[in-house]
Amino acid sequence: MRGWIGIIAIATLAAARAESVDPPCRAQAFEGSRFTVCRFDSRHQEMRLAWRGRDGKALRTFGKLADHLGRDAVRLRFAMNAGMYEADGSPLGLYVENGRERRPLNTGDADGNFYLKPNGVFSLDGDGTLGIETAEAFAARRSLPRFATQSGPMLVIGGTRHPKIAPDGPSTNIRNGVGVVDAHTTLFVISDDPVSFGRLARFFRDRLKCRDALYLDGAISSLWVPAEGRRTGGTNMGPIIAVLDKP
Repeated sequence: MRGWIGIIAIATLAAARAESVDPPCRAQAFEGSRFTVCRFDSRHQEMRLAWRGRDGKALRTFGKLADHLGRDAVRLRFAMNAGMYEADGSPLGLYVENGRERRPLNTGDADGNFYLKPNGVFSLDGDGTLGIETAEAFAARRSLPRFATQSGPMLVIGGTRHPKIAPDGPSTNIRNGVGVVDAHTTLFVISDDPVSFGRLARFFRDRLKCRDALYLDGAISSLWVPAEGRRTGGTNMGPIIAVLDKP
């Protein structure tokens, strides 16, 4: 119940501020599919990763995220699922929150999208620098960021589509991912229509001009934009990304 109260309060305050701030997300069309693109600029906004609440349990929903953010929830621009996870909501791979590594880098081999190598890591360093790199490259740099989440597969690597992703395979779904524009700007994308991995990768590379992009998930892909009154999905998530206006 508290989660719903929090969502209503945030939506009311966000609507009142909507006319005075830049839209956090914009709609775009590409190859006949619709996408929503949300921008994060570490110079003007702040980003957090959230997994567990104060009770130690996985948040799993946007309602629980609102409770977790507390008073800061009124500054929320958007929230999105942040990578693949186990059945209990725990991260499947690397997870760093506030400079503390809570799950180690996963370099194992198994079936599933996460293990379609190379997979990768999205990170935010303490100085505001953003990055997406393969898991191997992340391990080699031997530095701990402020926030990081591992997922997979990589969609775009140095301007090239992941070598194992077909141009437009038969598997389509509502999917989301993140791409880096520059050292301080990333674009979070969720498809509004079912799309293939290949189309999502091309959208990041050819339309958004992201040289590196990482797949976050599909089917459970979720987005919450309080200022727009949009809340899609948002059940049984693992880690969650929250982007807020700076105070």
